Amino acid sequence: MAAEEETRLKQRNHKNSIFSEGGHRFPSDASQMMPEEEDYLLEVGRARPVQIVVANEEEHSFTLQEEALERLLLQEEVQDLHVVVVCVAGAFRKGKSFLLDFMLRYMYKQSSSWVGSEDEPLTGFTWRGGCERETTGILAWSEVFVVEKPDGCKVAVLLIDTQGAFDSQSTIKDCATLFALSTMTSSVQVYNLSQNVQEDDLQHLQLFTEYGRLAMEEVYEKPFQTLMFLIRDWSYPYEHPYGLDGGRSFLEKRLQVKQNQHEELQNVRKHIHSCFSNIGCFLLPHPGLKVATNPQFDGRLRDIDEEFKKELVNLVPTLLSPENLVEKEIGGVKITCRDLLHYFKAYMKIYQGEELPHPKSMLQATAEANNLAAVAGAKDMYNKSMEQVCGGDKPYMSPVELERRHVELRQASVRHFRSVKKMGGEEFCRRYQEQLEAELDEAYANFGKHNDGKNIFYAARTPATLFAVMFIMYVVSLVTGFVGINSVAALCNLVMGVALTALCVWAYVKYSGEFREVGGVIDKVAGTLWEQVFYKLFEVARSRVPLGSLIPVPRPRLASNNNVKKKN
Repeated sequence: MAAEEETRLKQRNHKNSIFSEGGHRFPSDASQMMPEEEDYLLEVGRARPVQIVVANEEEHSFTLQEEALERLLLQEEVQDLHVVVVCVAGAFRKGKSFLLDFMLRYMYKQSSSWVGSEDEPLTGFTWRGGCERETTGILAWSEVFVVEKPDGCKVAVLLIDTQGAFDSQSTIKDCATLFALSTMTSSVQVYNLSQNVQEDDLQHLQLFTEYGRLAMEEVYEKPFQTLMFLIRDWSYPYEHPYGLDGGRSFLEKRLQVKQNQHEELQNVRKHIHSCFSNIGCFLLPHPGLKVATNPQFDGRLRDIDEEFKKELVNLVPTLLSPENLVEKEIGGVKITCRDLLHYFKAYMKIYQGEELPHPKSMLQATAEANNLAAVAGAKDMYNKSMEQVCGGDKPYMSPVELERRHVELRQASVRHFRSVKKMGGEEFCRRYQEQLEAELDEAYANFGKHNDGKNIFYAARTPATLFAVMFIMYVVSLVTGFVGINSVAALCNLVMGVALTALCVWAYVKYSGEFREVGGVIDKVAGTLWEQVFYKLFEVARSRVPLGSLIPVPRPRLASNNNVKKKN
């Protein structure tokens, strides 16, 4: 008992508060309280919640308050101690901050009467009744508690509050980022739920933890530590009694993997088991109608149901008593407050970047999958039809005719896409129709190249161009050598030699299939020469010398004398 009292006094006198202003008011009759209660209120008055992750509602992004976190974790008394991080997360307006304030009361008092007197208001993390959210981002209590464990080693205990998920101003990505970040940095994650564990609660947990696992550089066998399902307002104590034992039997049944279950349900449960080293559950009764409906309720125990207070006295020590504290580990190595600061910075950088995929709502994910399936079906129909028109065993087709058939089949493919029933609405589906049209145009370009490859004259364009270059250079070389312009003649011979070498290399590439990149360069150069030089020269010549002038005009026949005589 003496040792326990000494620890309590050390805890009360510990000066880890890093902010001088307090954000709480206390009742005017505080002077009439017991000395222990008065000291507790003075301690809470000096400390306060500190915003360590700020939410930007307009841009739906988060910023780490590095200065505040450094002042919190790099205090001389705690920076080299192993850290215990207890975080409460879950849907908004479910009493997370309310619960954390009772945890604060336990940490400050550290005695059997920690729950306080009947008329003591609840202070600490900001909380209130109502339907609108209160907490945004991630907050930590500005006092890091130093606790001595039964084995004699000291640890630093950090309490963290998180923004509630699924409010009207947060996207699925926002919720996933906050939940994943709190899970990655905490040693005990309290998953705060109301009344029951529903299947969508497990699916959201699967999404959020997978988002957290993606951000970790190394994925360990079980990347996260302790998950505590806290079921608030439990209404079925006749099936599973309140508390840890009832929660254990309830959770075993809810997370059981059965052979006759659908594969989707099995995967959710297997994923949760694979993510956490330890999973528990605590069933907590409803605190009473006064708590839920009285706008003036300020946390006094006299307004809370006895059953709730009884289970609360069991819950908080389960998480925070010295023998139950879980030190934060990453990769099986216990980390200090100093290490935690670096991990916070590293994880926030990842979530601020664009490396991770954006998590989506179930409707959006289903609509995307639905539209992508429709795109794939329409594209497959187009490809099969084009294969019948100009596939591998089909002869060469006129480019004009090929384009006409492409337009027909493209329209039919788009009509098929539009006829499939899809989710997401007209505007959402229009993006996927545009994607389909772009993919069809790309496929047509490939079919066009394949068709051109069947044209023997197209295939012979490269050697014909190189032969033409050699012939022209040979003629120019002869003429310039004859008139004595030897430098030009030598240059023409050089170009002729290069063209001959290119022709030999091209022939070897086509025969052996090696050095295809070199063959592609030769084809490209020859194609450029053909289109930019020879074809234009041919067009100019054709325009200046009409084709009709090259065809001899038939001469009129002269009438014979015999014919003339007959007419006479």
